[in-house]
Amino acid sequence: MPTTPVVELRDVSRRHDTASEGLPALQDTSLTVRAGEAVAILGPSGSGKSTLLNLIAGLDRPDAGTVTVDGVRVDGLGEAAAARFRRAKIGMVFQFFHLLDDLTVADNVMLPAQLAGTARGPAHRRAAELLESLGIDRHARACPGRLSGGERQRVAVARALMNRPPLLLADEPTGALDSASGEDVSELLRALHADGQTVVLVTHDVALAQACTTRTIHLADGRVAADSCAEAVR
Repeated sequence: MPTTPVVELRDVSRRHDTASEGLPALQDTSLTVRAGEAVAILGPSGSGKSTLLNLIAGLDRPDAGTVTVDGVRVDGLGEAAAARFRRAKIGMVFQFFHLLDDLTVADNVMLPAQLAGTARGPAHRRAAELLESLGIDRHARACPGRLSGGERQRVAVARALMNRPPLLLADEPTGALDSASGEDVSELLRALHADGQTVVLVTHDVALAQACTTRTIHLADGRVAADSCAEAVR
């Protein structure tokens, strides 16, 4: 079993509207994700899934509690430091890809490395390696708009892995895809987990969670309602 914590939340609460009398987005939430785990965060709309992901990524700060990623208290980082930390330590995959259509596939993938100060030569070699391993190297010089949804999501995954982050966050990565492309991305996430990548997946899709993760955390009303482990479907 993996033992090194990559993500640790301790007694985290977050209320987006301090004037609201409703429930916080998260309240007194604690959880740990260890190196090599693939964890799915499930729950209905409004359960706190997106808030949890944003806190882990350092895009939001808790009102109470601590958020530690790869040994760093991200809740204590300023905006610039948090951006640098994300570039180095966290790969992010989104529902709608967020690729730049005026750049080629290869340039999209290289962007995080270039923002981190990596020279173009090493960045190009790393991008070529990723595109080949993900089966989309033939599209390196194409613009993303010419690719299918599943291919664009593969490009997004390659970009997320560019700086070899210890943590990959995936926010509804199949939500904008047809069933065939969704299965393609599911298989990709399974393969990444099998290779040892730590993955936190936020989804409403129970089938996706069962297919590519081995641990499922259910959120309800901003709290962890259930946390269970099972063998992933292979």
